[in-house]
Amino acid sequence: MIHLERTLEIDAPPDDVWAILGDFMHADEFGPELESIDALTDGADRAGSKRRSNFTNGTSLVEEILEWEPERRYHRIQLSEMSSMPLADAYSRMYVEPTDNGLSMVTWDFDFRVKYGPIGWLLGQTMMKTMMSKVIDANLEGLSEKVKAN
Repeated sequence: MIHLERTLEIDAPPDDVWAILGDFMHADEFGPELESIDALTDGADRAGSKRRSNFTNGTSLVEEILEWEPERRYHRIQLSEMSSMPLADAYSRMYVEPTDNGLSMVTWDFDFRVKYGPIGWLLGQTMMKTMMSKVIDANLEGLSEKVKAN
């Protein structure tokens, strides 16, 4: 698996950030490339909850919560049905921690394996890692803006 991790300090307390980030079925409210979310399960957000994320470029993927710990402001998600991406496996983890000055440090990491063996690994280490870093950075900035607007 290839690992990347991005962080952003947000000028708000962790509970305010988690109120937005932890609303699993409404990530389209801060993700700049997300057009809409389709809930694939009913009920409260928890392990087993699934959504289809539809992107502005016409692609989509399914995300399922594997671990959900709202008291720790943490979740881990498995991505699937990624036909438009050359990924064999992909997992994302997000958590919010307080900083010493009462703000929030949001960490978003992404672990993925690219199809096509050694060529895929090279593609993942170069193009995919760079592309996914930009996507996550944009999502973190969108999250920050959404938190500030609330």
